[in-house]
Amino acid sequence: MLTPIAITQSAPSASSIYEGFKAQRQELRNQLNDLEGTRSAIAGQLEDMPASSPERKPLETRLTDIDSRITSVDQRLAANAMDISKAAAIPGAVVELPPPIQQGPPEEAYVLGGLFMILVFFPLSVAWARRIWRRSSAVAPFPRETGDRLLRMEHALEATAEEVERIGEGQRFLTRLFTEGEGARAIGAGVAQPIERKSVKAPERLP
Repeated sequence: MLTPIAITQSAPSASSIYEGFKAQRQELRNQLNDLEGTRSAIAGQLEDMPASSPERKPLETRLTDIDSRITSVDQRLAANAMDISKAAAIPGAVVELPPPIQQGPPEEAYVLGGLFMILVFFPLSVAWARRIWRRSSAVAPFPRETGDRLLRMEHALEATAEEVERIGEGQRFLTRLFTEGEGARAIGAGVAQPIERKSVKAPERLP
């Protein structure tokens, strides 16, 4: 025969009671915020609704109910504040948490590093930028011989372009002459005639 086992429940500690009251306060605050948000929405609907609307009466009834619930939550918050103050008076209820362990260098190192960068690297960067700007602003003088050579090259290119244009015009003229019907027939008509060679007289001798 099995014997029943008695389960003893230990009394909650002062710290757990204190934390329980704090959790209850947070929950009551959340409920109060929700009720106030709902009340604001209903009040906005009532402002936009005409007085003779049949839907106005249910909204007013609901608004009255929400006001009563807000009053009840306020009273519970006041009672919770008294409970928290009583629980905090019990020794061992309020447990101070140890300060968090900071990882990495302290904050003073970041502050000093920033000041060092501002006071040292910023003037150096400004001086380097001014030096680069001065180098870029100084323009080297252009040699006169190079200018004369470029001028001669320009004239030569212009003359070459003119000659090429003339050759192109001659080729276009000949092409048009041979491709047109009348010109081609005029050139190709008839029998080839021999070329007469004129006799050249010998020069007379001077006395």
